Amino acid sequence: MTAKPDPSSFDLTSVKWTVSKYSGGGGNCVQVAVKDGYVLIGDSQNPGRPPQVFTPAEAKAWLLGAKDTDFDFLLDL
Repeated sequence: MTAKPDPSSFDLTSVKWTVSKYSGGGGNCVQVAVKDGYVLIGDSQNPGRPPQVFTPAEAKAWLLGAKDTDFDFLLDL
């Protein structure tokens, strides 16, 4: 297995972040982007903080789990 790159190694200046339409525009949302074949998860309140880096397979597993209600317990926080 190839190691994922260090998050700080990505040039994020041209990254197009996407945020959920459910975020409400309050600045406290998770942002998602794709760069060099990796899925990046960032924090809109801390844009200078390096993003988390996931492989497409990892991101797909999480997204399918979310769609299948695996993480609905988070809705009660």
